[in-house]
Amino acid sequence: MTIDKNDLLNSILASLSRIDYVKTSDIPNIDLYMDQVTSFMEKQLKSTKRNTDDKILTKTMINNYAKNDLLPPPTKKKYSKEHLLVLTFIYYFKNILSMKDIQMVLGPITEKYFESTGSINIARVYDEVCAFELERTKILQKDIEVMYNNSLETFLDVPEEDRETLQQFAFICTLSLDVYVKKLLLEKLIDELLESKDEKKKK
Repeated sequence: MTIDKNDLLNSILASLSRIDYVKTSDIPNIDLYMDQVTSFMEKQLKSTKRNTDDKILTKTMINNYAKNDLLPPPTKKKYSKEHLLVLTFIYYFKNILSMKDIQMVLGPITEKYFESTGSINIARVYDEVCAFELERTKILQKDIEVMYNNSLETFLDVPEEDRETLQQFAFICTLSLDVYVKKLLLEKLIDELLESKDEKKKK
C-alpha cells in the first residue's frame, strides 16, 4: 500500500485539531482600515487554507458582504472588532451556505447584538459559539475515526491492489453523505426562519 492507513487517519485527525478561529482577545481594540482587515484575517486564518495562494478575504468580498446586507457598513471607512467577528462567521458560512441563507442566519444576530451595550453582544455570542464548537471538535474526531475504520471493513474480498482505492472511495462517500445530511438540516432550519419572519410580517 502506498499510504499507511494509520498514518492517513492520524493526518486527518491532526488537520482537524489544527482548525483555528479568530480569538476575540487577538483582535485590536482600535478600528481598522480595509487593508488592515484583510491582512489581519489572512494572518489569523491562514491555517484553514487548502492552498497557500488562496485568499481568506479580499476588498471585493468585503464590499459584496456589505452590499448583500451580511455586514454592517463601516464607520468612516473603518471596521470595528464587531465587524471582524461577523466577517469570521461569514468566512465559515460561505463554504456551505448561499449569500441569501447567510443573511437569513446572521441578520437577526447583527441587528440585535452588533452594537449592543448590554450583557449580550456580538463578542459574547462569538465566544460562546466558539467554546461550544471546540468541545464538538473532540466528538467529531471520534466520529471520523469510526467512519474511517468502518470504511476499512469494505471491499475485503477484492484484490489488494484495488482494495485501498475502493476503501478510500467508500470513506469519501461516507463523509459526503454526512455533509449532505447536515446541509439538508441547515437548509430546513433556515427555511423555518424565513417562514417565521414572513408570518411576523403578515401579523
